[in-house]
Amino acid sequence: MNINRTVYRDDHEMLRDTARRFFERECLPRQAEWDAAGRTDRETWRKAGREGLLCVTVPTEYGGGGGDFGHSCVLAEELHRSGVSGFSLSVHSDITAPYIVRFGTEEQKQRWLPKICSGEHIMAIAMTEPGTGSDLKSIRTSAVRDGDEYVINGSKTFISNGLNADMILVACKTDPTAGAKGVSLIMVEVDRAGFRRGRKLTKVGQPAADTTELFFDNVRVPVDNLLGEENKGFICLMQELAQERLIIAVYCATKLERLLEQTLEYVKERKAFDGTVWDFQNTKFKLADIKAQAVAVRTLVDYYIGEHMRRRISVQEAAIAKLFATETLWKCIDEMVQLHGGYGYMLEYPIARAFTDYRITRVFGGTSEVQRDLISRKL
Repeated sequence: MNINRTVYRDDHEMLRDTARRFFERECLPRQAEWDAAGRTDRETWRKAGREGLLCVTVPTEYGGGGGDFGHSCVLAEELHRSGVSGFSLSVHSDITAPYIVRFGTEEQKQRWLPKICSGEHIMAIAMTEPGTGSDLKSIRTSAVRDGDEYVINGSKTFISNGLNADMILVACKTDPTAGAKGVSLIMVEVDRAGFRRGRKLTKVGQPAADTTELFFDNVRVPVDNLLGEENKGFICLMQELAQERLIIAVYCATKLERLLEQTLEYVKERKAFDGTVWDFQNTKFKLADIKAQAVAVRTLVDYYIGEHMRRRISVQEAAIAKLFATETLWKCIDEMVQLHGGYGYMLEYPIARAFTDYRITRVFGGTSEVQRDLISRKL
């Protein structure tokens, strides 16, 4: 892209080299196998742990990398630049694990984090329910205290890592009359009686991402599995959702750049009417527009990466990053599919795979409409 990126240090770039080699060596050759199975294999998770590619921001005393958000961004960039699909590292490392680091007790950190960092235990976070999406205050899954245990009842859906997960951070209502002020976060181990997984959901894209339903039927967990304070879970969620939204923007920026490179290669080689597709003025103008938009996305996202590395990004700023990056990526993907002609609809081409895999970015992590609402509150 010929942009002088100043947000990263030398240690970030060293991790980039390790990550790029890992994704090319260990993941891309398994992509077809993962797609057919509808999930990634556990050994690759453990290999990622041994390579130091899981939970890179978790302190070293708990088995993590001891890095900062820049290290998480480098991993996300290389994963999505590589073309690997459905390996939900960010859900595990950048979305779920930080809740334990930030809100967990010392005992919880010692108990849970080492196996999470090694890849022995895979993490998921369960917020969305069949009747509620981005409206987290309206969740209905309940956790009723009974002595030194919580009894959990309810269901969740669209849960990434749902099939592979060993531990699930569940958003529950501990006070059903209090709205947002009645939400708590409780860790549930999947071997608890009464817990079961539903069907593996068949999605438009990302077939290797194990997305499923979860059901809780009088699941008993110790009170010690409460993360943070009771009825303070919504506050915790709001503090951490900014990072989730920013990491989505980060990999969308990278994917847009990579797809532009691949589309340029295609149109300059594809023969049409005694020339190439590149020879048409329409092609050049379309790709000039996409180049300008890719630079704008990269510039904005890098700025917010730097802000978040200093813990200065606001909820509204993260919403701006996600909204702009995801909406721009989708519009540009559609244009680039068109430039590929019929081949743009063939899944063997990266642009077609991106067409199915990245449409969801405008939905998960909070829909574009939710991001617009968050931004508008500060206008």
